[in-house]
Amino acid sequence: MPLDQSLRDRLIEIVGAAACISDESAMAPYLHEERGLYRGKAALVVRPGTTAELAQVVATCAAAKVAIVPQGGNTGLCGGAVADENEIIVSLGRMNKVRAIDPMNFTITVEAGCILADVQRAASEQNCLFPLSLGAEGSCQIGGNLATNAGGINVLRYGNARDLVLGLEVVLPDGRIWNGLRSLGKDNTGYALRQLYVGAEGTFGIITAAVLKLFPRPTETATAMCAVATLENATTLLNRARALSGDAVTTFELIPRIGLEMCMRHIAGVTDPFQAPHPWYVLIEFSTSRPDASVRLSFETLLETAFGEEIITDAVIAESLEQRNNLWRIRESMPEAQKHEGGSIKHDVAVPVSLVPQFITQGMQAIAKHFPGARPVPFGHLGDGNIHFNISQPPGADKAAYLSQWADMNRLVHDLVMSMNGSISAEHGIGLLKVDEMKHYKDPVELDLMRRLKRALDPENLMNPGKVVD
Repeated sequence: MPLDQSLRDRLIEIVGAAACISDESAMAPYLHEERGLYRGKAALVVRPGTTAELAQVVATCAAAKVAIVPQGGNTGLCGGAVADENEIIVSLGRMNKVRAIDPMNFTITVEAGCILADVQRAASEQNCLFPLSLGAEGSCQIGGNLATNAGGINVLRYGNARDLVLGLEVVLPDGRIWNGLRSLGKDNTGYALRQLYVGAEGTFGIITAAVLKLFPRPTETATAMCAVATLENATTLLNRARALSGDAVTTFELIPRIGLEMCMRHIAGVTDPFQAPHPWYVLIEFSTSRPDASVRLSFETLLETAFGEEIITDAVIAESLEQRNNLWRIRESMPEAQKHEGGSIKHDVAVPVSLVPQFITQGMQAIAKHFPGARPVPFGHLGDGNIHFNISQPPGADKAAYLSQWADMNRLVHDLVMSMNGSISAEHGIGLLKVDEMKHYKDPVELDLMRRLKRALDPENLMNPGKVVD
């Protein structure tokens, strides 16, 4: 329902006039969606400063039957934080305190609006590691990371965001506060309610704080970029690396030659680490907190073994922090480099690691057959089977005409993914973008269970309506 003045006045009374934004230009940053696929509207942006304020905001909106769209750093890629003209955006940015850190228990308790990089920094100051790491970590917020079950580069070693949560505080759709901020490694007293909210994209309630797992900070890291002739060699290298290192592999990222070339064309400071071109590269990193682990020795043993077995054809080992950063710049710059190449139709998919070579090969063949000239740029988290199968437009093509093929290309790629018992959303969530795709592919029983949960927990459909399930 449209907002009347009495509701606006009440919200201003709760959070203060400065935290209620209605001016069109001031609202613009909250309405811009990262990929530009959606343009939000919103009746109002409300920025509560505490959980108590947020609870009052939610209760007030629930009584008026006004829908709420929670928003963190607004860095999502699937339209999960997009509002319409009759909805209120609740921005969590002011709720950004580190409430507690317990290095003995290896936990940190943070509010939802904390920037991910700030959580990492707070952990590091206590000689600990918070391992969630992704490209937007300088602006994304931990509440959004949890709401989308973010992945990132360290999933192989530490798991997704879901695996890093011990407890949550959540404002429910009726305005009540559930305090589940437990810092226990074991708690079998009934349902694991926190797992309902991680990955739910704000459709069941709004995460306001979390108890997160920490780990010992690594004392030694070894990084290299390896060239491989085939994708099968890349997965074989992963298998060898895990076995020879005692599972000390932190990251294992796939980079195609075309991706490296795009970065060299468009990203300042990116150069080819190798003297000759290779079809595929793997950025691999070992790390340990053990002072006597000799990571470098096991790293060199891996490379020697891989050379001897002709698994890799060349390798560049980072001998300094600057060299490590240069190698990582290639991997981290690929999404930005693709923007300069025109339209890009993106797929955040996952298949079993053993099937990644088959998936990429068949996917590239299918694209070549049905969309001549389109350029697949498959890259990403080979270590856990999550491939960003992005497809750049043919050079010189009309961008709008190319992007109009998004649905047809989705069907081609997603059909292949599902034939391998994979997932059409590995780490980016569903949002608005993939609601219809999920309806198309999800088992009807799963969809029914999801809708039953939504109706039970949010019977008025006021929490981020239209996202995840319709």
